[in-house]
Parts: sequence; structure tokens; C-alpha cells
Amino acid sequence: MNLHEFQGKQILSSYGVRVQRGHVANTAEEAVTVAKQLTEETGTGWHVIKAQIHAGGRGKGGGVKLAKNLDQVSEIAGQIIGMDLITPQTPPTGKRVNKVLIAEDVYYPGDGEISEFYMSVLLNRATGRNMIMYSTEGGMDIEEVAEHTPHLIFTEEIDPSVGLQGFQARKIAFNLGLSGGAFKEMVKFVDSLYNAYVGCDASMFEINPVLKTSDDKIIAVDAKVTLDDNALYRHADYAEMRDESEERPIEVEAKAAGLNYVDLDGTVGCMVNGAGLAMATMDLIKYAGFEPANFLDVGGTADAKRVEIAFRIILKDPNVKAILINIFGGIVRCDRVAQGIVDAYKNMGDEIKVPIIVRLQGTNADLAKQIIDESGMPILSAIEFQEASDRVKEALS
Repeated sequence: MNLHEFQGKQILSSYGVRVQRGHVANTAEEAVTVAKQLTEETGTGWHVIKAQIHAGGRGKGGGVKLAKNLDQVSEIAGQIIGMDLITPQTPPTGKRVNKVLIAEDVYYPGDGEISEFYMSVLLNRATGRNMIMYSTEGGMDIEEVAEHTPHLIFTEEIDPSVGLQGFQARKIAFNLGLSGGAFKEMVKFVDSLYNAYVGCDASMFEINPVLKTSDDKIIAVDAKVTLDDNALYRHADYAEMRDESEERPIEVEAKAAGLNYVDLDGTVGCMVNGAGLAMATMDLIKYAGFEPANFLDVGGTADAKRVEIAFRIILKDPNVKAILINIFGGIVRCDRVAQGIVDAYKNMGDEIKVPIIVRLQGTNADLAKQIIDESGMPILSAIEFQEASDRVKEALS
């Protein structure tokens, strides 16, 4: 589950991470009110207006601007709220901005230099260990840094049996070229950041930039946080942070129906039971020379109602040219699934205008094939993987 910047900063702050302070506003008038409040709390004279959407690169699209007085706060907030912000991480049409974060200016002058760093915490799937990735090149796209100056990217892996060690936090501060008070502040920052990552069951933290202020404070100026959906049962307060307006409506509908659905860019819709089989089915579609239009796991109960809901969700994608149903009958019998498919097909009538390929394997698979073949409906049945692949080619040729 992705969070907005202001939500990510709330979590970080609760674990002792120093963050750029701010308040959220939904209108230009509210932006002025919270800007005044922020001035009273922090003494900041200038304010940063930041669009709150689930996408990076907001500054490049005009979603992050500096206001030097309250009139500019109102003007800029009014411009950003309601705009369709286009960034390298949004769809071509952009994302509608419904709220902004009014944040303090932390780039104030002083005796020391101001520096920006990059830092993220994530799982290294190759080693099965958490990893801190960091760089002196903060404020830039990490992909560009990796491509042009890979020697400026450092990683520190954490042994899960002992957690982050003090020497590792000090090594990070040293590699970032810090000393004195800034060095000590970075050590505390890294320790608190990692504790937050583990404590809230995150799958990724990305802070870009991490700022060293002119008086040697270390601050998270941005916060891109993704939480593990599978761990939200332990964090009811975090689950309430979900902003469904930032998610694709089709995925929200699927989640409400208890279906695991991910929208993709291909033309062959998938309806499968079990995540592993779903991945194999997508490989099967690619092997046939096509691209999957979605990942859809209907789970262990593929009855008529559930199949019908899955059909309706898949068919909302105008790019779908065929649907491949691939069910392994272990917990659920294949003949019951087949009957559910036939009943759903009958209920939907003319709504289904694309070929349907059905592969049922497992308990009563032969009986299931007979039900499909004798239904009188234009459903192509298959038992083996290769046969299903051939059917997909046949349907789309």
C-alpha cells in the first residue's frame, strides 16, 4: 500500500526520524490557515507547497513550489489543487491533485554547507536481507545516478538475526562524507529510519533528499513509503491511511470483491486460482506470443458468482481480446468451476464479446471438460498447458 508524503512523514516522525514539518490543506484558503499555523510552530517565513499524489518526480511537473509570502501560498496552492499533475511516474493523462502539503523551508542560510543525500531501505530479494541504499547524489533520480555514476551508490545489508549494527550506521555517515555534529545526527537518523522500516512492516522507504542543513541537522525532506499489504492486519491505523482515489478504480473494485487483481498492459485477460499458477499462466501467454492484460487470482472458491464478478472486472479493460481461465481443482472440484463458468456466461449474455479459453486440471477435470463442451457456448476447453497455449493462438489468429 502506497502512502502520501505527509503520511509517510507521520510514521517516520513517530519513530524519532527528524522530518520537514508541515500540514495538509485541501483548499487554497486552508493552505493559508495552515501556513500561518506552521509559522507559529516553526518560525519559518517561506513555505514549500507540495502536491500529494502517489508518484515521484512531482517537482518536474510543477507540483512542488516555494511561496515567499501568504499571498503566494494562496496563489500556488490554488494552482496545484485540482490540476492533473504529469510526472515520469504517472499515466500520460496525469493524476488529479486533491490536497497539498504546506511544509517549512529547511534550506535556510547558516555557517555550514547544505547537502542533499539519497537513502532508501528495501529488501534485497537476491540475498533475503534488508538493505540500505544511499548516495551523495541526493535530489536526483537514482536511476540516472546508477547509469552515469554507479560508484556513487553504496549499499549496506543488514543481518536479520542481529539487525542494524552501530558500526553500519557509522559507515554510512562516513561514506556520505560527514563529520562532527552532522556525522552524529546521520547515525541517529539511519538507526531511527531502519527501526521505522521494520516496525511498520514496510516494503520500501525512499527518502530523497535527506538534507544536511546549514546547522548540521539531518532531515527527511521527502518520504516515499510503501507498506506490505499482507502485514496491515497488525497496523489498523496504517490501513486507514489507504487513499483509494489514488488507486486504479478497477483494482479497488477487485479488492472489495476479495479478488487479487493487478492491471497490466496486454490483451489476454487471466482468471486463475493461486498466485503461483497465475504467474505460470502469464508466462504461458507470453510463450504463445501475446501479453497478459492482468493478474487475477480468484482464490479457492471459483463459484458462479465469483467467476461472474471476475469476468466483469476483466472486461472493463478495453484492451482485452481474449480471456484465459486456468484453474487447478484441488480444494475446489473442476466440475463445479466449469458449471460456474457456464452459469456466469449465461447470466452475462451479450456482455462477453471476446473468446474464452478454459483449462481445468485436477479433480473431475474430464467431467469439467464435458460440461464446457456440451454447454453449446463458444468456450474453448483445454486440459494441458500446451493445449491452452494453442487455444489462445487459435482464438486470436
